[in-house]
Amino acid sequence: MTELLRTPLFPVYSSFPGARCIDFGGWELPVQFSGILKEHEAVRTKAGLFDVSHMGEFLVSGPGAESFLQRMLTNDVSRLSVGAAQYTIMCYENGGTVDDLLVYKLADEQFMLVVNASNIDKDFNWLQEHLEDGITLVNVSEKTALLALQGPLAAEILAGLTDAPLASLPSFHFLQNVSLSGVTALLSRTGYTGEDGFEIYCSAKDAVTVWNGLMAAGEPLGLQPIGLGARDTLRFEARLPLYGQELSASISPLEAGLGFFVKLDKGDFVGREALAKQKEDGMRRRTVGLEIAERGIPRSHYPVFADAGAAAEPIGEITTGMQSPTSKRNLGLALIDSAFAAQDAKLWVEIRGKKFEAAVVKTPFYKRGDIN
Repeated sequence: MTELLRTPLFPVYSSFPGARCIDFGGWELPVQFSGILKEHEAVRTKAGLFDVSHMGEFLVSGPGAESFLQRMLTNDVSRLSVGAAQYTIMCYENGGTVDDLLVYKLADEQFMLVVNASNIDKDFNWLQEHLEDGITLVNVSEKTALLALQGPLAAEILAGLTDAPLASLPSFHFLQNVSLSGVTALLSRTGYTGEDGFEIYCSAKDAVTVWNGLMAAGEPLGLQPIGLGARDTLRFEARLPLYGQELSASISPLEAGLGFFVKLDKGDFVGREALAKQKEDGMRRRTVGLEIAERGIPRSHYPVFADAGAAAEPIGEITTGMQSPTSKRNLGLALIDSAFAAQDAKLWVEIRGKKFEAAVVKTPFYKRGDIN
């Protein structure tokens, strides 16, 4: 049996009696600390602290780094100034998704890519296969820890630990060489929850110091440690995609509803031809939001139908579904035949052999401030 990987913050989990760890893509990570619903509410109303050190980080540097990333990624990297970050997607030639990621412009000829943990080796190999002369690609994942402080009180908590100008830091911008709890970190105003917040990159050896400093500063304001369970419910309500569910090698960013991050007019990039054709011909599949008014809760891979008849063929399936902790609505994201994707369209989801009526609804299911 393969031994599970552990992040530099694994030792702190035992400080929380309710912590329960699971195998998450080969990593031993906490699914919860005190309960998913309680943790979800903490992030929506106060603040939560996540260990996301299992994510991968690559450094891309050299005189041609920007043009290389322009060719490998769907978004327009040339729009980045030093100190800015960007959400983007990496595609195969056929338009399918290699991964979705963040790109940070650290200097004129140096960038950091932050990739999904389950895709670290695949992404690194894919980039290396396309590497051009004069460009250096380095995997610094094992040396790097990543913590996410998320929620309406995140800035207030962080302000007690650093002199960095947090109030003037815009979304998707970052500060380098910030002193935080006595260690040096990169501080980014980004996150995966739909709330205001920060992601903190530091040396793996400093991770516990940063975690303990944040927890001590945040305790009076209700800061809670947050596990994978609430991370999933939070990102789902905000309609943020999860690789392997809303995105995959067989699902393009256009089908996933991420066309804003695909800049077809920026010049050639891997997958551009296929994506341009998909857009020109009209997409066969689309990702939509669904709501079931009855008591049934949609789950990943449940089939979706255009009618309730026994002979009906599926028109797609749920990619992620649950009862929203914030609104208590039974909601799902579904990849379905475009012909049935109109707003308010009536569909059916099969749950344990029974078809439940559903309606196509607007997404995201939650916007910041809905309950604050």
